[in-house]
Amino acid sequence: MNINKSNHLTQLEKSLPAHWYFDEKFYNKELSKIWSNNWIYVCHKSRLEKKLSYLTISIGKQSIVILNDTKGKIKAYFNTCRHRGSVLCNQSNGKLKSKLLVCPYHQWSYFADTGELFQIASFSKLPKGFEKKKFSLFKVKVKEWRGCIFVNLDKNSKWNEETLFQRNPDAFKNFPIEEMVVSDVWEKNIDCNWKSFWENFNECLHCPNVHPELTSLVPMFSRRIINPQDLPGWVPKSKESDPRFSGGLKKGAETWSENGHAQGCKINSLTESDLLKGHVYASSWPSIFIGGYADHVRIVRVSPIESEKVKISAEWLFEKKTLKNKIYNKENVISFACKIMEQDAKACELNQKGIHSIPYENGVLMPEEYVIKSFHDWLRKKLQLEIGKSY
Repeated sequence: MNINKSNHLTQLEKSLPAHWYFDEKFYNKELSKIWSNNWIYVCHKSRLEKKLSYLTISIGKQSIVILNDTKGKIKAYFNTCRHRGSVLCNQSNGKLKSKLLVCPYHQWSYFADTGELFQIASFSKLPKGFEKKKFSLFKVKVKEWRGCIFVNLDKNSKWNEETLFQRNPDAFKNFPIEEMVVSDVWEKNIDCNWKSFWENFNECLHCPNVHPELTSLVPMFSRRIINPQDLPGWVPKSKESDPRFSGGLKKGAETWSENGHAQGCKINSLTESDLLKGHVYASSWPSIFIGGYADHVRIVRVSPIESEKVKISAEWLFEKKTLKNKIYNKENVISFACKIMEQDAKACELNQKGIHSIPYENGVLMPEEYVIKSFHDWLRKKLQLEIGKSY
């Protein structure tokens, strides 16, 4: 990447070809080469705390069921009956009535712990060669990172925490993510390509116009930058420093919320340095970013639905003692983040409509959009065996 010491791009860089955001053939290549062989975030483990609780997610056209088995272990299967292909769990989440996954169509049943076929509904003599052991559910690889559950559709995939994140999660070392619990989940379908959402997240050129409330809370964003070191005038963050030049939240604010208050529920394990930062982030492409704040954590999952539609799912994590605090109003936090995400959604939809213009082949990246360039480089690398002159 062509950047200088302040992270700026120093030479002209084109954005991705316009048709990469709506061409169905290209979208299917992405599903095959990116979404089917990378670790995809599912949910925080607290959402599957009870045994036999389950959750389903879609990765493109693939439906996956993730469950907590009878022994308290997380398992994942393709949400497909081995009889004639019906989905097994038709709800987004729930709790199994027994230790069996039962197909709602013809009642084939499978052990939740192993995925092995238990019973079929046919009373006729079974065809020659039929063996139950050959009709177990298709397993999906599942791993956990600090209470965060990931799956990988590639049965030959390897788990490597060192390469899981593109935006390093070291800033979360003092956050008790494993012990925190999800209190609320927000979901929204946005009429844009999944890449458009990521590009929007990785720049702040849009912030003053699109996010007036956010730029008030984070003064540095009013300068259209995502890192205080991106422009001259940077000074290390301190209680006395101007947040326009050092980053962090406006003076008097403690967290991302409607009024900036943490309501006396700051996470005790955070250091003074952590609190001064105001907010920290980690990203694992293509499916998740994590935001850490003084009193909570927000995890956002990106899930492609169609070439021009993406689902965004947000989870808010709090310490148990915070949720038990009768004075604490979590809506102060949740409503603020929802407002920002709704604003982002509208901006992404406007962008998606515009790229269909016949003469528009691609755009150009501004110097501040160096993280988008990194994202584009990552994408091209993942698709390098598939990208030829036709793309």
